[in-house]
Parts: sequence; structure tokens; C-alpha cells
Amino acid sequence: MTPATSFASAAPAKPLPQTAGAFEVSFTPDKTRVRHMRTITTAFLRKWDMGGPQADYIVLAVSELVTNAVQHGYGEIGLRVRYAAGELRIEVSDGNPKPAERRSADDDDESGRGMFIVDFFSNDWGVSEDGTTTWAAFRAPAGRS
Repeated sequence: MTPATSFASAAPAKPLPQTAGAFEVSFTPDKTRVRHMRTITTAFLRKWDMGGPQADYIVLAVSELVTNAVQHGYGEIGLRVRYAAGELRIEVSDGNPKPAERRSADDDDESGRGMFIVDFFSNDWGVSEDGTTTWAAFRAPAGRS
């Protein structure tokens, strides 16, 4: 796959009920992709009529998880965002078996707060058993299922 074709192939992993929504993209690890993933996520949240502070928190979590994958992952990165049954779930896969972890950053540290931010704004977060996927869950905004 070339960088030009690997940017965004939006496709749900399996058929979803009409009351649900999802998108999935795979891309090469490049720091410019973080902005692209925020833009794509924002567009889908608007399409799903999700806005306000909760949408901002979701986009922030995407930004932090994708940044971690770009900085620490191995090979192609995958982003999946889906909502169903009152929950919106973000999953970022990066090929690195070392799981993401929340850590403490000193006041003068320029990085190291990403998982703290995800933990603070999401309802729950975790890492797959193999360590290669980090996820965060949010309650779907009112009116969403």
C-alpha cells in the first residue's frame, strides 16, 4: 500500500444496525495523520449529529491515542470509531505489544499526559490482551443509541 492509498479507507468491519455508526481507517505512522484523524472523526461525529463538549472530548481522545500510536507503534496504524447501544468506542491499533499506560508527568515535561487525558474524559479505557490496541469508551450523547 502506498502512502497515498493507505490514508483513509472508511469501512465498517461488519454490518451494523441502522441505529449504530462506525468508521475504520488505516494509515502510515506520520505525525500529520493525527490532524487528519481528528478531522475525519469530527466529520463523522457531525454526520451522526453528535456535538458539544462530549464530541470535543472524543476528538481529543482520538488525538491522544493516535499520537501515542505514531510515536510508539510499529507499522501501519488503525483507527476504529463506532457507536451502538449508547456507547461510542475508539480503538487504535499500532502493532506494539507494549501496552499504553497512564503515567505521571512533571509540570515541566512536554509530553506524558496523553493517557491521563483519555482516562479523565472517557468513561473507561483499556488495552487489548496482546497490547497492540488501546481503546476508550464514551457514553453516546443524548438521542444517540
